[in-house]
Parts: sequence; C-alpha cells; structure tokens
Amino acid sequence: MTATLVAKGLAGGYAHRTLFDSLDLTVAPGDVVGVVGVNGSGKSTLLSLLAGLVEPQSGTVNLAPADAFVGWLPQEHERVPGETVAGYIARRTGCAQATLEMDAAASALGDASPSPRPDGLDPADVYSAALERWLASGAADQGERMPGVLADLGLTLGTELAEHIPMTSLSGGQAARVGLAALMLSRFDIVLLDEPTNDLDLDGLERLESFVTGLRGGVVLVSHDREFLARCVTRVLELDLAQGANRVFGGGYDSYLEERETSRRHKREHYDEYAEKKADLVGRARTQREWSSQGVRNAMKKAPDNDKIRRKASAESSEKQAQKVRQMESRIVRLEEVDEPRKEWQLDFTIGSAPRSSSVVSTLSNAVLRQGDFTLGPVSLQVNAGERIGITGPNGAGKSTLLRALLGHQAPDAGTASLGASVSIGEIDQARAQLDGTRPLAISFEELVPDLTTAEVRTLLAKFGLKADHVNRAAVDLSPGERTRAGLALLQARGINLLVLDEPTNHLDLAAIEQLEQALESYGGTLLLVTHDRRMLANVHTDRHWQVDDGQVTEA
Repeated sequence: MTATLVAKGLAGGYAHRTLFDSLDLTVAPGDVVGVVGVNGSGKSTLLSLLAGLVEPQSGTVNLAPADAFVGWLPQEHERVPGETVAGYIARRTGCAQATLEMDAAASALGDASPSPRPDGLDPADVYSAALERWLASGAADQGERMPGVLADLGLTLGTELAEHIPMTSLSGGQAARVGLAALMLSRFDIVLLDEPTNDLDLDGLERLESFVTGLRGGVVLVSHDREFLARCVTRVLELDLAQGANRVFGGGYDSYLEERETSRRHKREHYDEYAEKKADLVGRARTQREWSSQGVRNAMKKAPDNDKIRRKASAESSEKQAQKVRQMESRIVRLEEVDEPRKEWQLDFTIGSAPRSSSVVSTLSNAVLRQGDFTLGPVSLQVNAGERIGITGPNGAGKSTLLRALLGHQAPDAGTASLGASVSIGEIDQARAQLDGTRPLAISFEELVPDLTTAEVRTLLAKFGLKADHVNRAAVDLSPGERTRAGLALLQARGINLLVLDEPTNHLDLAAIEQLEQALESYGGTLLLVTHDRRMLANVHTDRHWQVDDGQVTEA
C-alpha cells in the first residue's frame, strides 16, 4: 500500500513546555526525512506524535489512506525481562499487537451471544479489518522469514531457538542486529526510526542504508550518524530549539549543511546591518540634541537682553536643530526591526591533560582473554605515549575486550599484560557505566573529582547541559546521552594522558559530536578510539589503525 502522512500546524512538548509549534510536514512514498536538532529539541516527541501515540498540543496528523500501517521503532535502552528474540521481533514489527487484535475480534465473532459493542460496529466488520491488519503486518509468514533474515545478519537462530532465547542473554552487538532484523522483517507503510544506527557496526550500517533507501514507503528518521544521513535522506527537518523555529530543507544532508550555514550567515548579516544602521541614527540624533542644547545655552550667554534679532535667530536655529532631532527619531521608529539570532547552546569543552606517562603506555604479550565462549588472542601489541590509534571491527569481534586488557581491567588467561608508569586514564566506555548508580549524579561526580567543590561541580555540569533537575537525579535514571555528557565533563575535570573512547558518538547530538572532534584534535595525549562513525574516523587524526576481527588484531 502506498501511503502519505501529512502534519499541519503541529505543536508538541511535555507538561507546559512547548518544544516546537506550527510544524508542517508531508511524507510521501519514497521520501526519507531526516530530523535533526540538539538533544531535547523534541525529535523523539515528534516521532511519537506522527505515530499517533500521543496527542499534539495543537495541529493535526492525517494519513491517506486512513488505515495505513505506521510503524514507530523507538530507541530502546533496556530489554524487556523474559522477552524472547521472536517475541521482541513480533512486538517491534507490530505483528504481536495485530495478532492480539485479530484473536480478540475472532473470539467476539464466534461468541454465541455477543454483547453489543460500545461503538456499534458489526463484529464481522471488526474481524475483517483486524484480519486485513494482521495480513498487512506480515504476521502470517513472519516465522518463516525470520530465520533467513537472522542468518543473513550473522545470527544463526532458527525459529525454535528464536522462540526460546531471551533478549537479555544477547550481547549489545547481537541485540543491535536483532533490532535490525526486526526492521527488515517489518511491513510498515510509513516507517518512523529513532536512532536506528546506535550499536550497529559497519556491515550493519550498510545493510540499514540499503534497506532504508530501498523502501517504497515514506520514512522519517532521527540519527546522529552523519554519513548515514548523507547517504539516505532526501530532505532534512531541522528543529531549531534556540530560535524556536523549524524548517524543512530540500536536498540531502550535505546540501542541508551548506544551506543552513548560508541561511545563518545571511540572518547574522541582516541583523548586523540593521544594528549598525540603528546605532548610526541613534548617534546622529544624540549629536543633534547636543548641538541644539549647546546652541540655546550659547545664545543666552552671548545675546544682550535687548538684542531681539539675535534671540529670534537663535530660536529659529534651535528649532531647526530640534526638527532634525525629531526627523532622526522618526526614522528610528520607522526602521524595520530585526531580531538578533539567538546563540545556540554548544558543548564547549577541552580535555584535561596530565603530565606525560612513561614512554610505553601499555603492552600485551601473547595475551589470551576468554569471555564466555569467545576468545581474544593471542595478541601482542604495544601502545606508546602520544600515539593516536583508531580501532574498528564488527560487533562481537573483541574490541571492548581488547580495551579491558590494555587498561588492566581484565587479566589475560594466558600471556602477559602490563600498564606503564604514571598513566592517568580517562574513559568513556560503551555502556556509559562510569557514572551509573542510584545516588545523585552530583554526589557520584564529586567523589571522582574530590579537588572540586560542590559549587564548581554544579557549574561544570551546567556547561554540559546538566542543570539542577539532572544533577539531583540518580545517575541510572539519566538518559544515555546525559550520561555521555557527564562523562565528557569528567574528562575536562580530571587530568589524563590516556584517553579511551568506546563508541563515543552514541547518544550525542550532531553539534556535540563536532565539538568532541575539535577537542580530540587539540588533545595531546595518547588516544584509543573505537568507533563505527565513518565521518569521525575521517575527521579525527590517528597514527595507527587496528582492525579487530574474530578475536584477532591486525594492523590495517
């Protein structure tokens, strides 16, 4: 089914706060709309409105046809306890809900003495609609299609295994691939995706790109992956929280960046021109008033009381000056006012440096590390002071295990590992676990940086967008993006000479990612960078590149 979604005058937010309003958007078959904006600008809120899950503050969302199948795949941070792989896929594709509705309609249809429906609809019509929905969802043959898609993604789970293996038993990379499988098995007419690239490796990203660009239906997606946006989106919707505005840009992501920069420059130039003209008129009016006042005072001092002609001439001159002042003031009033572009909040930070470590930072010698059924090694590597090393590889290949071995967090089962002298480590791990617990964020942060006072800690966290309502909450209750920003604040507060970043761009907005890249360029210590972000790999200078694959590490 080809479907079109039309949003008119849409406003959304939470409680009494409006994040965006007067938003118009049309999503036609073949459209791929990328939604961008800083964290907290309402991107996820917008997707939930388009999905019809919450009511807008104002405006409408309409579908043509009205029964089009809209699928919203929100970003999930937690897995449902007890939910199997098959159950997860059925829920994410809408098949589970469609099956429940069909079963309920079939039961009502088969009831010998059915109770009247509150809506007055005929049970046979309700069943017919539910059956059509069930068929449209792909539930009829999902069990047959699922093993092939999972196997194609490197997950050899047959239907029987998928129905018994809990999602909680999978690694982060495996769970990300199951999420990708759910998307590929879905049969939505319009697809809404919230951060679908999180935790995907390069192969998964390429598969996701092929899927999105191959869809016949419309897509609205939120993503922090700039290369993914550049390859997939046909239009960009910007939610500009600073300006309280929204705008749809035609063309792809790179075209949007150019047009946005041009638009911002023109707005700044327009305001500067207005401000300069107004300042000039105000200055000239002030000068005219001073001349007028000075002329009157001089005339009163110099003119004799009986010099009527002089007094008359002075009065006329003063009146002329006053008339010029009124003309200037009139021109100022008639000047078309231009609002000054408000400066966006930016994550502006540096990475604190510590004295240089020993010349050899970390060494692995024939090290073998076992993690369940997985084995890394034997690996022999050396990290020297000041080296910048990029690390890539598929999910589950052993990158995080390699980092734990290099940092001394996990002892090898065979071989040796040693950490150099005077090594001060700053780390953002993939799980963002360094600041994670039931105590308030401010207290956890103070314990890690005891040299800072409570006021200094709160000031620093505020620079990273973490205000009073954040610092008093338990760290575990913060979003992954908020915990990531807290981790970056920790890097600024502590002196380090070994920086370890494991998928640092996950959960950061685009502006923050660009600021992180700038901070990395000015950082002079040792760097270990694990990322699947292709633009970050291109933008951040590295001296060496390690490729990790199936438990082995090679110099690329």
